[in-house]
Amino acid sequence: MSSCVTTPHHHHHHHGCFSGSRRRRRLLQAPAPRARPLHVVAAAAFLKHVAPPPRCAVASRAMSAEAPLGVTPAAAAAEGEEMVAVVDEMAEEAAVWCAVHGLVVGDRAEPRSGTIPGVGLVHAPFALLPTRFPASFWKQARELAPIFNDLVDRVSLDGEFLQDSLSRTRQVDDFTSRLLDIHAKMMEVNKEEDIRLGLHRSDYMLDSETNSLLQIELNTISSSFPGLSSLVSELHRTLLNRHGKVLGLDSKRIPQNWVATQFAEALSMAWTEFNNKRDGQTVSVVYFRAGYSPNDYPSEAEWRARLLMEQSSAIKCPSISYHLVGTKKIQQELAKPNILERFLNNKEDIAKLRKCFAGLWSLDNEEIVKTAIEKPDLFVLKPQREGGGNNIYGHDLRETLVRLQKEQGEALAAYILMQRIFPRASLTHLVQGGVCFEDLTISELGIFGAYLRNKDKVVLNNQCGYLMRTKVSSSNEGGVAAGFAVLDSILLTDEYGLET
Repeated sequence: MSSCVTTPHHHHHHHGCFSGSRRRRRLLQAPAPRARPLHVVAAAAFLKHVAPPPRCAVASRAMSAEAPLGVTPAAAAAEGEEMVAVVDEMAEEAAVWCAVHGLVVGDRAEPRSGTIPGVGLVHAPFALLPTRFPASFWKQARELAPIFNDLVDRVSLDGEFLQDSLSRTRQVDDFTSRLLDIHAKMMEVNKEEDIRLGLHRSDYMLDSETNSLLQIELNTISSSFPGLSSLVSELHRTLLNRHGKVLGLDSKRIPQNWVATQFAEALSMAWTEFNNKRDGQTVSVVYFRAGYSPNDYPSEAEWRARLLMEQSSAIKCPSISYHLVGTKKIQQELAKPNILERFLNNKEDIAKLRKCFAGLWSLDNEEIVKTAIEKPDLFVLKPQREGGGNNIYGHDLRETLVRLQKEQGEALAAYILMQRIFPRASLTHLVQGGVCFEDLTISELGIFGAYLRNKDKVVLNNQCGYLMRTKVSSSNEGGVAAGFAVLDSILLTDEYGLET
């Protein structure tokens, strides 16, 4: 799936069942001097404080023990050395590019990071080359974005459906219960949101078992990485414009990614729709960068603030109802037979959504729970939490299900079971913390969407761009901020499905 200097050995990945080989090398000595433009020299000087320039120790196809037919071992070795030199050069160029263009994040190893502006920055973790992705699945994922935008809006209008679907989750999950309390208060006063703004991201993986694009989850609050994902696409385009000929890769096959600009335009359009004459005195748009985790509400003060914002006339992104539509329990409810028909009329749109749904079950389903205990590697157990690091796999999944069954009661309602998706793993060059290494990886594609409606007028309903995250295949979780993955972009291929 990944496009690398080496020829990938393709595996069917069973999330966390194996660990790929890993080779790392820091830059131990300065490269041979060569003339550089002044802005690159300045960037390289700044980079000393950001992260050490990475170098890669990699094995290319030409460096394998057996030379290709018709190629002498000496010629193959020379080609291999040339490839290593190209990758080393690209890794260094990429690190400099990150510093110049702001593809940086806070460095957790630096205590002052986040407290003193400009101190403690490191390049965001990234894949050195874009991941191959079939154009047919890219088209499918993009076409789904406006349908999901519309679905979120329609489901959000059905307050009783949200309350009923989450009623059992409420009993065992205090955080969801508090969100539902706010939602119920808005229903009591019949609070109408005339202007509705959604900035969403739907995440998918390519399943090698079924040769299909399957949805992981739908994010309706704080859909992260629009800024950095746009930059990674530009980084890869820049690298391929310079080195693509040697690598046999065409930069034109990397799709344009304008998500940061398009999200900013959506926020601006919402402000325009609000059309408040007392500009500067009234808050017109509230965007939630936080608020999706219990950690964001350490005291009652935060809950009072959330309620106050919900009661205001400002446009909320998301409103409390949009927020609840993005819960995993609602995702599971929508996958039930005949539920989509409750909200959508277009049969073609309904079929497109169903095609991307993975298997989703509540733990009320005793038969599926029994199967999951017997074959835990075929499932993922998901609690009602956003952000990385919460899902349960393998042996832990079996133990949790057995414990929950013994406890009985409502504890089962805090989780949903999901079919485990098995993407194909590929060897990829990853750059993290100033170190470039090669490992087996799998990837997850997120498609951003923007939706804006003023009463009956749909002002905006678009697919806006994408986020590609690539993670070491021995890691179960996929959150970049949580430290499990790197940022990536895609290189469109003409292949259909996953066969090469």
